[in-house]
Order: sequence, then structure tokens, then C-alpha cells
Amino acid sequence: MLQLIVKRLVYGFLILNIITVFLFVLIRLIPGDPVRVQLADAAVSQERIDELTAQLGLDRPLWAQLGSWYAGAVRGDFGESFSTGRPVASIIIERLPLTIELTVLAMAVAVTLGIVVGTVSAVRRNSWLDNVLRVGSVIGLSIPNFWLGLLLITFTSIVLRWVPPLSYQGPLENLGQNLAQMLLPAAALGVVLSASIARLTRSSMLEVLGSDFIRTLRAKGASETVVLFQHGLRNSLIPVLTYIGIQIGGLLGGTVILEQIFALPGLGRTVFEAVSSRDYPLLQVCVLLYGAIFIFVNIVVDVSYGWINPRMRRAD
Repeated sequence: MLQLIVKRLVYGFLILNIITVFLFVLIRLIPGDPVRVQLADAAVSQERIDELTAQLGLDRPLWAQLGSWYAGAVRGDFGESFSTGRPVASIIIERLPLTIELTVLAMAVAVTLGIVVGTVSAVRRNSWLDNVLRVGSVIGLSIPNFWLGLLLITFTSIVLRWVPPLSYQGPLENLGQNLAQMLLPAAALGVVLSASIARLTRSSMLEVLGSDFIRTLRAKGASETVVLFQHGLRNSLIPVLTYIGIQIGGLLGGTVILEQIFALPGLGRTVFEAVSSRDYPLLQVCVLLYGAIFIFVNIVVDVSYGWINPRMRRAD
């Protein structure tokens, strides 16, 4: 198991370096000059533009800029934001917890709802309940999370006469207000993802329940509860875990739009603002951090295989 973890960490480190170089080049291909974006409302001379370009280090060759970025990153210095002049690291530390909280809550909604619906659908196969749940899953797959977020805002404000608090409060400051603010965006992200998890859980569960070892357990007199949950559900979760790990990227991507819709000052909203202002240092670290989180979660998923299926642990 330790060898597996080390191998995944090495692969993750190599992938992050590839992402870093790719992003460094790709970001600078975005149309628009960051210097002129910062000075858009001011009448300045070409000399001032050249001075600011040199101040931001954009007059240097690309390889030299990348080398300077790596030299600073090793020391924990990711540069300063073009827009605000604040250290990028302090902005990330300030806004990352909100996005992590939103992603964790959305994943909790998706996994709980998806596995429960998929298991019930498999156990009640071809019943009216199964048909209703399958239709609901198809509808969930067809709805973009940002559109569902807008629908939830409209429904709660017009029908329920309730609007989430506008001023963000952290969970340590005001837990009740924090959960009220996170309720709708977490539901919008989680419900959409739960539809695909439910369909995958159902198909995997049906495959496991039709296997020989399940029939053997029933022939030996094992209770249906033991058959379904201790053996059926546990073995059917392996492909579901793989899918969940992959979908972390989709959840993180969904936060970019939903944090704008719900006015949440998280990392997703920071990415949107950084793209709009051509803030290269901030955008570089934000997207790289998304990649690091995605890789870390997939390493956790790989390691969890050994807990769910000991045969995989022995194989590794």
C-alpha cells in the first residue's frame, strides 16, 4: 500500500509540473494585454505602459518568467496579483476554504443521494419506483448545475419567500448563516452529480447481485440485509468511487459559475475575476490548485480501493 501511495505521489508531482508549464504558456495566449486592462480607464503615455510592463516582468522572455515563477514557488512566493497588488498566496488562503466547503457539501449531497437512489432502484428493479427514479436520474443529467441554481433561487424567493443571506459568514463565525448560504449552491452542484452516481450505482449493483457468490450466500441462508449491504453494495462501490474521483474536477469547475450566481467570495469567483482582468499570477495558481486538489482526491480514491476490495490491496 505504501508503494502505491509513493508511486501516485510521484506521478502527481510530474503531472503538476506539466500542468504548470502548459498553463504558463496557455494563459499568456488569452487575448488582451494585462497592462492595458489595468490602465483601461486612464490616459497614459507609451512610456508609462512600457514602465508597467517591465514592473510586472512581462518584458522578459517566457522561459525567464517561468524560471522566476518556479524560484518563487519553491519559497512559497507565487508573486503578486496584477489587479490588487496583494500576494497571491494570501488571496488563495483567504478564498480557498469557501470553495473547499462548497465542494465537500456538494459531494456529500451527491454521494448520499446518488447511492441511496441507485441502491433502491436496483433492489426494486423494474417496479414503478425504479421507473420513477430512473426518469428522475435522466432529468437530473439533462440540467446544467448553474441553471438549477437559478431555478432554486427563483423558487425559494418567489414561492417560499426566502432569500439566502447576502453577506458571507464563515462556519466558525456564524454556522447557521453559513449553512443557509451554502444550501442552494451545494444542492445545485450535488443534485446534478447525484443523477449520474445513481445510474452507475444501479447498474453496478445489479451486476453484483447477479453474480455467483451472491447466489451462494443466499443458498447458505445469509440474510437479505447482509447480502445487500455487506456484500452487494460494498462490491458495487468500486466503479462508483472511480467515477466520484473523476467528477471532483467537474464539481470544482461548477463552482466558478455558481459562486458568481450566489455572490460567494470563493476560489471559483477568483478565477472568473482573474480571467476578466488578465491577472496571470493569480489565475496560474488558482487553476494549478484545482489540478492539485483533483490529483490528491484521485490518490485517496486509489488508496480506498484496498479498503473496499482486499484483493486489490494484495495485488498492489
